[in-house]
Amino acid sequence: MPDAAFRALFEAREHDPFSVLGLHPQGAGWHLRVFRPRASAISVELADGAWAPLKRRLGSDLFEWQGSAPPPRPWRLKIDGATHYDAYAFVPRPPADDLFLFNAGRLRQAWRSQGALPEQRDGVAGVCFRVWAPNAERVSVVGDFNGWDGRVHPMATLGASGVWELFVPELAAGALYRFELRVRGSGALRLKSDPYARAFERRPATACRVTAPAAHVWNDDAWLQARARRDWLSAPMSIYEMHLGSWMRHPDRSFYSYRDLAERLVPYLVEMGYTHVEFMPLMEHPLDESWGYQCTGFFAPSSRFGSADDLRCLVDALHQAGIGVILDWVPGHFPADDWALAHYDGSALYEHEDPKQKMHPDWGTHVFNYGRNEVRSFLLSSASYWLGEFHVDALRVDAVASMIYLDYSRRAGEWTPNVHGGRENLEAIAFLREMNEMVHADFPGALTIAEESTAWPMVSRPTWLGGLGFSMKWNMGWMNDTLDYMEHDPIYRRYNHERLTFGQLYAYSENFVLPLSHDEVVHGKHSLLGKMPGDEWQRFANLRLLLAYQMTAPGKKLQFMGAELGQPWEWRPAEELPWQLLQSPLHAGVRELTRELNHLYVGETALHELDFSSLGFQWIDCHDADQSVVSWLRHARDGSHVVVVLNFTPVPRHGYRLGVPRTGPYRERLNTDSALYGGSDLGNGGHVNAEARSWMGFPASLALTLPPLAALILLPA
Repeated sequence: MPDAAFRALFEAREHDPFSVLGLHPQGAGWHLRVFRPRASAISVELADGAWAPLKRRLGSDLFEWQGSAPPPRPWRLKIDGATHYDAYAFVPRPPADDLFLFNAGRLRQAWRSQGALPEQRDGVAGVCFRVWAPNAERVSVVGDFNGWDGRVHPMATLGASGVWELFVPELAAGALYRFELRVRGSGALRLKSDPYARAFERRPATACRVTAPAAHVWNDDAWLQARARRDWLSAPMSIYEMHLGSWMRHPDRSFYSYRDLAERLVPYLVEMGYTHVEFMPLMEHPLDESWGYQCTGFFAPSSRFGSADDLRCLVDALHQAGIGVILDWVPGHFPADDWALAHYDGSALYEHEDPKQKMHPDWGTHVFNYGRNEVRSFLLSSASYWLGEFHVDALRVDAVASMIYLDYSRRAGEWTPNVHGGRENLEAIAFLREMNEMVHADFPGALTIAEESTAWPMVSRPTWLGGLGFSMKWNMGWMNDTLDYMEHDPIYRRYNHERLTFGQLYAYSENFVLPLSHDEVVHGKHSLLGKMPGDEWQRFANLRLLLAYQMTAPGKKLQFMGAELGQPWEWRPAEELPWQLLQSPLHAGVRELTRELNHLYVGETALHELDFSSLGFQWIDCHDADQSVVSWLRHARDGSHVVVVLNFTPVPRHGYRLGVPRTGPYRERLNTDSALYGGSDLGNGGHVNAEARSWMGFPASLALTLPPLAALILLPA
């Protein structure tokens, strides 16, 4: 009968296979052991080039050899005629410093020491596998290279770190793999993906794929250097939010690849005048319907659209065209798929054990345990990975409110208070602050943007002032008020006038982005055009007015794809955008207006330089509720200004007088009622003169014709 060590090996429970397998001194000689299920014959190459057979241990798959002199290290085996290096000829090489930082929650590039790492050991190329699974009894790497048999390549535990390691020689990029874990106590087997996998099979398959080192040669040095110097607070930012799978598709309905998008998307964004593109999550996810927000690969670009180098090509092309790249990043939760992070080693490893903190009640997903050091290292490394390896310019952090409140979407008795008895998730708050500090310190000019829907203070203020440290925050209040106002029939808008004006009371408390995002055009909420009241002409006029309102209000801008087409139905993630609508003059007019607004916003300093300062905005008249008209000035630091007038009723206003800062001619720079955009072409003939007639506290005034449901933007001539 074998002793306890052999029994553990035979039963696939051995946590230290190097103590049993491989080469060991025995008396005056040497003993080699190889465990290989299904093998019929194994031999080892000796120093003189001869091949010595190994003997099968009776009744087992263990093969043994004894000799007076050891075979050369690393030794080669011939298994049923095929020659291989023995994985157990390569002893573990624990990265001590990385493991210390990982266990301390301070490792920011954990992907360099965990996952599947192609490298050379003793002159032999292969892949070093490491995975954190502290509560597993045994971990093996399985794949298409060993028949997915967990008995073939058991890994060695690296002590108290909880990390396991094995170097598999002669393994190349493209190999498929997973980790097989035996749960301590129950003995149950769990087949798991690699948390640090850099690539996966294309859905619905979910195996991980070994990747080669990046081969893309970057050509965006000038962009990165300029980004590091840019005063982003004062720079224009018009963001095109998009879902890669439904922007445009091939005639056979297959996805555009990252490289296809580099050819088609980049010139489109340049033509349309957007400064940034925001990709909904590109991290690997198995379910198309999640749009990427139920991520299973926090270090892997989605294989739907190509390889990691293909994505690098797309980002590089965008940078060379002057377009910034924002990625949606989801550190707030992860799906409960049994093959991914959930209950990774049989315990609540990445999630909470406490059932009142474990699950997100709205999405059926697991909440990360931000108080666990190794989880913080994992998430910090994920953020660093996308910024460093893909040159991304910003991370938009999804669902921040769900992270910072313990009672988010929970009723009384369904949540666990913090140590002070409060509802704040102290560990999540500490993590977000550390993440923001890391981004701003390690990636000059890179930004972080919070989707945070509550009144939590100082989200976009530095951590040293007590803030969360984000660069910017989505202004959900502005979005809700604006869309609520626009959905009212114009006859009732006079009773909801405060929806247009209230936002100025808090507009400079944060660095706000004004979002008209994908969330507002799904789940029965209608498209932007579909929200607008009135007949067809009025709906398009209202949409043009809404887009101009967003572009001229203080704050950076975000529009979801399809808004520029005047899409009449909700976003359909399984289809491409309805580009055929552009054959209609009304839809083409919306796109032309969007293009013109973007270029105007970028070109006119007064429209963006002081977005986050009250010095950049001044009401002309915010009180004309009876006529549903608002007007304001946007200012630049050099004293230049832009006049904005918005008429939210279908009634033309003739001789409408407004105060302005100076006398002389003003140019009607943009009129959303222009026939160019599908309007009725009512306006002021392109120019109007401000006379020395004080009005509303200003030394001069204009007498304007206000088109129906339209915006006017005027510049001093």
